[in-house]
Amino acid sequence: MAIAPEAEHPVKAFGWAARDEAGLLSPFNFSRRATGDDDVRFKVLYCGICHSDLHNVKNDWGFSKYPLVPGHEIVGEVTEVGSKVKKFKVGDKVGVGCMVGACHSCENCTNDLENYCPKLILTYCSTYYDGTATYGGYSDHMIANERYIVRFPDNMPLDSGAPLLCAGITVYSPLKYYGLAEPGKHVGIVGLGGLGHVAVKFAKAFGAKVTVISTSPSKKDEALKHLGADSFIVSRDQDQLQAASGTLDGIIDTVSAVHPIVPLIGLLKTNGKLVLVGAPEKPLELVAFSLIIGRKQIGGSGIGGMKETQEMIDFAAKHNIAAEIEIISMDYINSAMERLAKGDVRYRFVIDIGKSLEATKPHA
Repeated sequence: MAIAPEAEHPVKAFGWAARDEAGLLSPFNFSRRATGDDDVRFKVLYCGICHSDLHNVKNDWGFSKYPLVPGHEIVGEVTEVGSKVKKFKVGDKVGVGCMVGACHSCENCTNDLENYCPKLILTYCSTYYDGTATYGGYSDHMIANERYIVRFPDNMPLDSGAPLLCAGITVYSPLKYYGLAEPGKHVGIVGLGGLGHVAVKFAKAFGAKVTVISTSPSKKDEALKHLGADSFIVSRDQDQLQAASGTLDGIIDTVSAVHPIVPLIGLLKTNGKLVLVGAPEKPLELVAFSLIIGRKQIGGSGIGGMKETQEMIDFAAKHNIAAEIEIISMDYINSAMERLAKGDVRYRFVIDIGKSLEATKPHA
């Protein structure tokens, strides 16, 4: 007989969970493990809402396990550390991103690329080493092995810093890996949403010239005046595409909807790189000649390893980079998910867990 979530572990926990593919979230009692020698436990203060949370609660990708507590942009304050923990102490401000475990012995793990480990354990909707389900940050507290904890610098705001644990590292990692983090590079950012707006900030901080590519002409002022992009292209405007042909060293494509990529390839210089970080649900159409003429590349990139994630947070703090957010209370979550599905957020929802979660707890 299956053990109830609140009885699996010794430490009581409370959050909000989806129970089925309808994706509606509601109050949920569960439990978390006792603090092991290498574990850090922290009170969750804020948790960002990633687009993948929306996909997962509705089982859009086909691997959701219910009940499901989403959230992998989790920040808070340390309340307890295990006896062998060296890097953190009670009171520290910390975060957990998309992963809480890996095999630690494969080639990826030994090269600080735990994020590409075949045995990666995701922060939620995954199975931990002990066989129990992992639950995310839409909850009162979080526990993780010390190696999966990110330290937040003193000057990094916790609320607008939270989305960097997924959105931030997802764009920082490919900018670095594909050689687009060098001063003077001309970088295109496709899509000005949760990932795209942060990508503009990182690329500018690296010293790049930045062009935003969007289907929405209405975002032009925002991109140029508020986020500091150098130019703006409406991707449906053939004249604008033609005028910018062959001008970009690389493009970070953050769009998760099906969209034409051949016009984007046309914007690249010789040896240019189009890097996909958005994940459309259907295959994209590619014309081989668009790559062959100009020796161009298409690549992909996921999040980064833990070493790079800490590096990214430290870089963001140094350059005053944070997400543009709308703070919500926990009981607004289902409305926020509906708005997110329509793209009605500028640019990331963040749940004020510390102030609003307890108020939604059913009292006997």
